[in-house]
Amino acid sequence: MRSGRTDMWEERFANSDDYVFGTEPARFLTEHTAYLTPGQTALSVADGEGRNSVYMAQRGLETTAYEFAPTAIARARALAAERGVKVDFQNVDILTHDWPEDAYDLVVGIFIQFVGPKDRKVQFEGMKRTLKPGGVLLLHGYTPKQLEFGTGGPPFAENMYTEDQLAADFVGWDILENRAYEREVQEGRGHSGMSALIDFVARKPA
Repeated sequence: MRSGRTDMWEERFANSDDYVFGTEPARFLTEHTAYLTPGQTALSVADGEGRNSVYMAQRGLETTAYEFAPTAIARARALAAERGVKVDFQNVDILTHDWPEDAYDLVVGIFIQFVGPKDRKVQFEGMKRTLKPGGVLLLHGYTPKQLEFGTGGPPFAENMYTEDQLAADFVGWDILENRAYEREVQEGRGHSGMSALIDFVARKPA
């Protein structure tokens, strides 16, 4: 099923001659390598052009990536080939996808705030469902203050995360980190400049 939302992302990637968000992993991911256990299964949600899934594969994880935009998937496959790793890239609209239950040790969502509160609930329910009991969720994005910076992300405050909102969305989980902060981000043209960020790490109840 196609939608204006998914078509918009394909257009954005297709109109770029290079990687919109660069080819290096998000700094958040490199700062949380303690959770990247070789041999475990990992899912990167709305993976884009592969920078994060390829990095996880390089770290020895059995990695799957969900992405809708064909141009992004093609670039991701090229990046994986260049880095000499294997990633299972799947063409998926995560809002209509039938997420497999208890399938992954690690689920990662980095800058996936292209949906508002209603669709975010669908997004998060899928991520919860597909994570194995005792598995870890890594989530990274912007807080509403990001609208003041305008250096990446959608121009909608309701799409952003707050510490209280994430704590409520994952009530009953073991929250290992829930921290909002500001710092400079340089991750391709798509994320560039001072940014209002949030890191969230939680373990699914066993």
